[in-house]
Amino acid sequence: MLSGLLLIDKEKGPTSHDVVEQVRKILKIKQVGHAGTLDPFATGLLLVGFGKATRLLEYLQGEGKIYQVKMKLGLITDTFDITGNVMEEHPVDVGESVILEVVKSFVGKYAQVPPAYSARKYQGKKLYELARDGKIINLPPRNVEIYEISDVRIEVPYVEFTAKVSAGTYIRSLCMDIGYKIGCGATAVELRRISVGKFKVDDAVRIDELKEAKGIENLSAFVPLESMLDFPKVRIIDEKKVYNGMQPKVSDLQHYEKFEKDEKIQVFYHDKLIALAMAERSSQFIDTLAKQGRDERIATLKKVIKTEGE
Repeated sequence: MLSGLLLIDKEKGPTSHDVVEQVRKILKIKQVGHAGTLDPFATGLLLVGFGKATRLLEYLQGEGKIYQVKMKLGLITDTFDITGNVMEEHPVDVGESVILEVVKSFVGKYAQVPPAYSARKYQGKKLYELARDGKIINLPPRNVEIYEISDVRIEVPYVEFTAKVSAGTYIRSLCMDIGYKIGCGATAVELRRISVGKFKVDDAVRIDELKEAKGIENLSAFVPLESMLDFPKVRIIDEKKVYNGMQPKVSDLQHYEKFEKDEKIQVFYHDKLIALAMAERSSQFIDTLAKQGRDERIATLKKVIKTEGE
């Protein structure tokens, strides 16, 4: 069965779960999931894994992201975006130079409070589900990092910019925080995700295009299982040992790239990804072990990737 990642250019309206269901129907595959929720009002890149690739999605959750953002100053909603109920409206009595200075001041690390309406969970339930039931949960702030803010365009009350951010950053909260610092509040009105780690929306496909595709293997939006992750690779001689849960030793290695102790590594048999592991030795130390004829364990298996019958 084919497995891999699909780069989907999500349109405005559907939830990330809706997109997963659409892909499931189109591919006629039960195992489908996504890495990194994209709000219904947002568009852009959604990583959708299918088949064995669903087991690797967690390793993409920590990737940095780039967004194109448009916010409206002077408007505060309960969801921090334009789909929410208007809570407050304020005049914008500051000049463009002040607005630009405040926007740029958010580059770096800061403690951010997640929106009450979000996919984060509290006691097993998503915050937006609790909020819809009238239970507003104020979670403690968590540290995020804004790596870069560029292409700032100001036409009061609207401000547009491109933001490169760490995983876990809520752009809606960033807009609100910028608005509060300016003194008038703000709400996100447009949001488009253009990259997640090495994956770009320029290579993505819309759902309607996916429906019309004759096959997905030749789409730029298709990423094979073996190309999803960038962890260093090791190739082993016998895949059955891994499938039987035996931890890889020096004598099991056919080839390996450079890596450090406690670094995640990908275990390959020929060109097939069969496991992820945590290195117990650096590649340099393995060189020494091999020269000395010491057949020691080199890694701990963390996730074996196989289909039924392998």
